Amino acid sequence: MGSSRQYTPKSVCHALWSFIRSALPRTSVQKVLSTSYPLTYPAPGIHPSKEAHERQPMIRYVVGRLLTALPVLCGVSLVIFTMQKLLPGDAAMAILGPQATAQELTALRAELGLDQPLHVQYWRWFSKVLHGDLGRSIQLRVRITELILPKFKNTMILAAGALTICVTAGLLIGALSGTRPNSLFDRVGIVCTIVGASMPGFWVGLVLMYIFALKCKLLPSTGMYDLRGDGGLLDLLRHLILPAITSSVVATAIISRLVRSTFLEIMQHDYIKTARAKGLSERTVISVHALKNALPTFVNIVALQMGYLLGGSLFSEVIFSWPGMGFQLYSSIAARDIPVVQACVLLTATVFTLANLASDVIQGMVNPRIRVSGGS
Repeated sequence: MGSSRQYTPKSVCHALWSFIRSALPRTSVQKVLSTSYPLTYPAPGIHPSKEAHERQPMIRYVVGRLLTALPVLCGVSLVIFTMQKLLPGDAAMAILGPQATAQELTALRAELGLDQPLHVQYWRWFSKVLHGDLGRSIQLRVRITELILPKFKNTMILAAGALTICVTAGLLIGALSGTRPNSLFDRVGIVCTIVGASMPGFWVGLVLMYIFALKCKLLPSTGMYDLRGDGGLLDLLRHLILPAITSSVVATAIISRLVRSTFLEIMQHDYIKTARAKGLSERTVISVHALKNALPTFVNIVALQMGYLLGGSLFSEVIFSWPGMGFQLYSSIAARDIPVVQACVLLTATVFTLANLASDVIQGMVNPRIRVSGGS
C-alpha cells in the first residue's frame, strides 16, 4: 500500500504556477510576470493588500501618459520655433529701428545668436525655456515671463468661467435630450445647438454687448474691474459674465451634441434595460447607471474644449478689453513682437497638452479597462 502524500494549499498553488510557466511561451511568461503579483500564501489571519495591487496599474498608466506627453511638448516647441523663423522680418531691425547701421545690426545679431545655425538657435532657445526664460519683449523691453504670467492668470479666470457655463449647460441639455429623444425639449435643443455652433464668437460678443451693456445697461461692457469700484469678487463677476458667455456658446453647443449622442447609445444597452426591469426609478437609472458610463466620454470632451477656450478667448478679450493673454497676443501680433507671440503660443499649447494628460488620467480613474489596457 503506497504512502499517502499530504498536499497543502501552498504546494498546490506552486504546482499550478510551475505548470503555467512551462506551458506558456517565454514571451508570454515575461508579460504575465510584468503584470502579475507574487504568488505567496498568506499566514493565518493576514490578507494580502488589494489596494497596493490595484494601485500598480494606475501608476503605470500615469507614467506612460507622462512619457507620451514629453515628446509632444518637444515637438510643439520645435514647430513654434520653426514657424517663428519662417515669418518675414528681422528681430535685430525691430529692436534697433530703421535708423540702425549695418555694424550695429551685425553686432546685435551676434549677441542674440541669430548668426548661428538653426539647430544651435533652437537648442539655445529651448534650454532657456526649460529654465523659465522666455526672452524679452521687443516692443516693451521687459522680460516676457513678467509680462504674460499676470495676463495668463486673467485668461485662466475667463476660461474657468466659460468652462463652468459650457460644462453645466452642455451636460444638462445633452443629458435631457439624450434621455428623451424626439421630445419637444430634444427638438428645441437640437435647433439651439445648431444655431449656437454656427454663430461666430465675435458676433455673439457684439450682440451681447449691445443688448446688455449699451441698451439695458445691466452689465459693464469692457475691462476686468470698474475703475470706481472696490475691485472685489462681485465686481469681477459682473465683468466676467458677458465674456464668459461669449466664449462658451460654441463649446456648449459641441458638448451638448456629443453628450446627447453618448446618452442615446448608452440608453440602448442591456444593463439599462435590466435596471429598469428591476423596478428602479428613471432618475436612478440615469444618475447611477447611465451618467457613470458616460463620464469618460464627457471628461474627454471637456478637456478638448479647455484648449479651445484658451485659444478662442482672443476674440472675447479683444471685444471686451479683457486684460488677458489673448489680448496681449493680439497686441503683439499687431506690433510684430515675435518673441511674445512665440511665448503665448507655446504656453497655450502646453496648457492644452496638460489638459489632455489630465483627461487621460481621470478617464483611467473612472474606467478601469482604460488603465489596465494602457498600463500593460
